[in-house]
Amino acid sequence: MSMFQILSAAAADPADSILLAEIGGALLVLGIVAFIANRLKFSVVPLYLLVGLAIGEGGLVPLGVSEDFLDTGAQIGAIMLLLLLGLEYSAYDLAKAFQERKSAGLIDFLANSTPGFILGLLLGWGVGGALALAGITYVSSSGIAAQLIKEMGWRKSEVAKRAIGVLVFEDLALAPYLPFLTSVVLGVSVISGLISVSLALAITGLVILISFKGTSKLVKILDPNEPGGLLLTVFGAALLAAGLADLVGFSGVVAAFLIGLLLTGEVAETARARLSPIRDIFSAIFFLFFGITTDPADLPAVLPLALLLAALGIAGKYLVGWWVTRDLTDKLSAWRATGFLIARGEFSMVIAALAAPIVIGVELQALTLAYVIITAFVASAVLRFTRSSLDRR
Repeated sequence: MSMFQILSAAAADPADSILLAEIGGALLVLGIVAFIANRLKFSVVPLYLLVGLAIGEGGLVPLGVSEDFLDTGAQIGAIMLLLLLGLEYSAYDLAKAFQERKSAGLIDFLANSTPGFILGLLLGWGVGGALALAGITYVSSSGIAAQLIKEMGWRKSEVAKRAIGVLVFEDLALAPYLPFLTSVVLGVSVISGLISVSLALAITGLVILISFKGTSKLVKILDPNEPGGLLLTVFGAALLAAGLADLVGFSGVVAAFLIGLLLTGEVAETARARLSPIRDIFSAIFFLFFGITTDPADLPAVLPLALLLAALGIAGKYLVGWWVTRDLTDKLSAWRATGFLIARGEFSMVIAALAAPIVIGVELQALTLAYVIITAFVASAVLRFTRSSLDRR
């Protein structure tokens, strides 16, 4: 069939035309919301989630947007978020952050995963459900934090650098956690679970080693003066690595992060510049997807638990923010670092999707969505009201 025949057939099918119009309308609304959020200096992520709730099943204006399109777009969005995060770092940055933030990483882990784990056990979700809730309450959203740092213009600030060190520690902790949680959810044997975790650690260590020793060779192969080829190569490699990783039981989003970690210098800068607009589109679809797939009618039942988790999570992240900024003279530094760490997002949702089959008696996706919206709004508010007069100008 020729291209003309394909286009003619597509144009002749009213259902396809309506679907395209609905997808275009949804993206147009997201764009308008992004403009509004930028004017208000507020994070756009919770607003994307609210738009998803409004146009999903049971929402104010339900649209029949293709589930296949949203599902694929959401997966690419998660991959892009972590790929761009990996491009921000080098192996040296990771090693330095890990060395400097070991104590903060341990405090962060204990202060934020323990309440989730204990609550999961008290709610009768079993060890698997408790492990999932511990991960949901522990991991801050690197994607939202990066967005907030960019929106507030604090990319070069000392507070942002210290908060990023904690985020890097969390992201590395997820490399063994996600395969382990998957093993628990699927009910595989202890030996298989250990193999998955060992594989995750081995792959992570190998990538960091290659990044230390083989970066120059990669840079010679990937020419930043050919940005089109670089865009296709890096984007394609991330999708390929994520797909293959999922097939062997390794986290696809962590694989994308490791691909980004391999690239440094001018290659990483060029790739970031080219991929950022694509990341923004698919990350918007990622957050929209979770809003659409949650029934607003499920939210009131989980709201009290979500508020409790949010209160505990804010307190836990404040402890971490205070710890990493305790030597700074600015009294607002602790709250600013806390603002970058409060929001939960993409990983909390990924964990909720993994653990949903074993959590009985509560809609885990609705709980996580409410938790993410609350923490994202609080994070934006904290940063909005702790800006100095110089920041405001």
